Amino acid sequence: MAGASAQPAWAQALAAVGLLVASRAAVRLALWLYAAFLRPAKPLRRRYGAWAVVTGPTDGIGRALAFELAAAGLGLVLVGRSPDKLAAVSKEVTARHPGAGVRTFVLDFAADELAANVAALAESIRGLDVGVLVNNAGHCYPYARYFHEVDEELTRNLIRLNVEALTRMTNAVLPGMVQRKRGAVVNIGSGAATILPSDPLYAVYAATKICRSILAKPIC
Repeated sequence: MAGASAQPAWAQALAAVGLLVASRAAVRLALWLYAAFLRPAKPLRRRYGAWAVVTGPTDGIGRALAFELAAAGLGLVLVGRSPDKLAAVSKEVTARHPGAGVRTFVLDFAADELAANVAALAESIRGLDVGVLVNNAGHCYPYARYFHEVDEELTRNLIRLNVEALTRMTNAVLPGMVQRKRGAVVNIGSGAATILPSDPLYAVYAATKICRSILAKPIC
């Protein structure tokens, strides 16, 4: 105590601020650990609805989420550009979860006919109790490059897949959720947009991923 009281006031103030910052970080970490590993799973079908629409479901995160949603008892509408890959995932989901209904819809989010294609998808799911939309389909650089090295085609595809496609998909599905007064929209983002202070070698990609995060907040 004598040592502490001997410290100048400014040092004690800095120590108090440091303690508050560390405590806040510890609380946030504890809450994240609870939410990620300890919190009981929500009854998704009862809470949100009977069906989930998943874009980009044939690989990676989208594929993993499709299987998790099927395991939770939701039917799936799998949306992607490859008929063969969609059929393969559909077959595997049905084999693992025989009770899960699975539909597929072929849609290339990079196509110029994006608006018409999404409208056709919206018509095909009309009447379904869609409770979850996973906006996973997206586009990235083939390799790191500076902003001035990003060509026109890559820029167009980044904006179309990461921003326009997500916006149109949300606009297609959200009205039904509003009408039923329940639903969840999951936008798959990137640490390039939320963790790093800047990402100079993936600038356009990071910017489009920030759009995903910003769009999600006002419609929560």
